[in-house]
Amino acid sequence: MDRKILYGIIILIVLGGSIAVWQYMQPKEFTITVSGAFALYPLMVEWGDEYSKIHPNVHFSVSAGGAGKGMTDALGGLVDIGMVSRSVSPDEVSQGAFYVACVKDCVLVTINANNPVLLDLEEKGISKQVLIDIFVTGNVTTWGQLVGKPDINLPINVYVRSDSCGATDTLVAYMNKKSTDLKGTGIYGDPGVADAVKADINGIGYNNLNFAYDVSTGKPVTGLSIIPLDVNGNGVIDSSESFYGELGDIVNAIATGAYPSPPARELNLVTKNSFSGETLSFVKWVLADGQKLAVANGYVPLTSERASEMLKKLGG
Repeated sequence: MDRKILYGIIILIVLGGSIAVWQYMQPKEFTITVSGAFALYPLMVEWGDEYSKIHPNVHFSVSAGGAGKGMTDALGGLVDIGMVSRSVSPDEVSQGAFYVACVKDCVLVTINANNPVLLDLEEKGISKQVLIDIFVTGNVTTWGQLVGKPDINLPINVYVRSDSCGATDTLVAYMNKKSTDLKGTGIYGDPGVADAVKADINGIGYNNLNFAYDVSTGKPVTGLSIIPLDVNGNGVIDSSESFYGELGDIVNAIATGAYPSPPARELNLVTKNSFSGETLSFVKWVLADGQKLAVANGYVPLTSERASEMLKKLGG
């Protein structure tokens, strides 16, 4: 064989081996798939973006569709992480659901910003029994009836979630009712309920914290107002119950327990059997450095004790 040809073959073999070694040493691309609760969706997108800056080889595919979908997808192995904005049931655990809490938020009762009795509602609030009368029994059907002004005969148009969601489960837990007890026009998704209420001056619904408030302004979403909860049922919003004007105020109320739980609740990350590999590394990051993104995005971080408990549950 010609010596030049032989040298050429040797060089090609060496180059090919070097390229193969270089390719082998490069970080493998990995996509973490996530689905579920609208409540957690905005923060999950932020978490994914931030984590990818630190780990450029890790990508995220995140979709919202309700807590029920997140649980179903996780148990079915269709996603790496299910976002679940309610408690995980013993039955789900028996099916292999493994979960950790990651942050807290709450469910809020929302009305149209131009509601005809808005000022009365901001002063009186709404008690647990009145919520039941509106959303469950239908005993209260007009806004005048609600605030003691019978001359105002405008109907209360009730909007509820049509999808399987943690927001509904959380609100009915506050009322000591079941999700099947709710009555109203079914609307898909958190954004859908918010839009329905914004478009209806007589509308009432409920939204997760980050669909009721605008993170960029710290104010309720344009077109929506929040009805304060009259927790002690005395017919007036006391100073200890008045924390709805700014997002920071309600976040602090959740953190301190001034806003009751439920409707405040922990949000969970769920998988089948156990987190592993890149997904495990990401969830550990969420429980450590990821907590720093919670407040800026309108969520309540876990206490250090609770975060440590969750990390221990992960084995780290």
